[in-house]
Amino acid sequence: MTRTGVVDDALAYLNDPLSWTRTGGILDLTAEHLLLTAAAVVLAAVVALPVGAWLGHAGRGAGVVVWLTNATRAVPTLGIILLLAAGGLFGDTAVVVAAALFALPVLLVNTYEGVRGASPAARDAARGLGMPGSRVLAQVELPLAAGLVGAGLRTAVVQVAATVPLAALAGGGGLGQVIAFGMGTQRYGQVLAGGVLVAALCLVLDGVVALVLRLSTPAPLRAAARSR
Repeated sequence: MTRTGVVDDALAYLNDPLSWTRTGGILDLTAEHLLLTAAAVVLAAVVALPVGAWLGHAGRGAGVVVWLTNATRAVPTLGIILLLAAGGLFGDTAVVVAAALFALPVLLVNTYEGVRGASPAARDAARGLGMPGSRVLAQVELPLAAGLVGAGLRTAVVQVAATVPLAALAGGGGLGQVIAFGMGTQRYGQVLAGGVLVAALCLVLDGVVALVLRLSTPAPLRAAARSR
């Protein structure tokens, strides 16, 4: 099939209403994709945010953070999925775990660096007021780290959304099924359409998360970030 034929087939697939509205169509698969992405990011955040905040507050653990980041990035997500499958974990659960491991480093590093880099003057002032360490972390360091933590969350969401298509290789859901089915039936226009859908979803998620972070950031912190 020529390149033009593949593009035409992709456009035909995307313009067919049944491709979107039928059971198991694009709309259903997109909903699955979003649920898998959200589950993986939440799982990674539950681990990375408190650990990164504690290490940054304590001012130690840089070596552990670097080692963990390099170790998790050295192992491909597909390899993790295959290892989990070998251990009897298939489908969406395996993909959520693998994608969470992929998202964990960026959340951990950004939280660690954000808390550790909080203004020493603000930290000292809080301690001078008699705040215990936990309150200094919660009321001073974490708010000042919100920009970096938010940037890590934004990156993690996009990375996970781009990784979730591998779910189709482990019997899971999401838009990866469009690509996998196209490959299996040699309908390369559908493969291209699936890639376009995943890319478009990642761009939309990036914009939505950026907007939410902007709206949720207090105006003084936004002004301080622009002045840096």
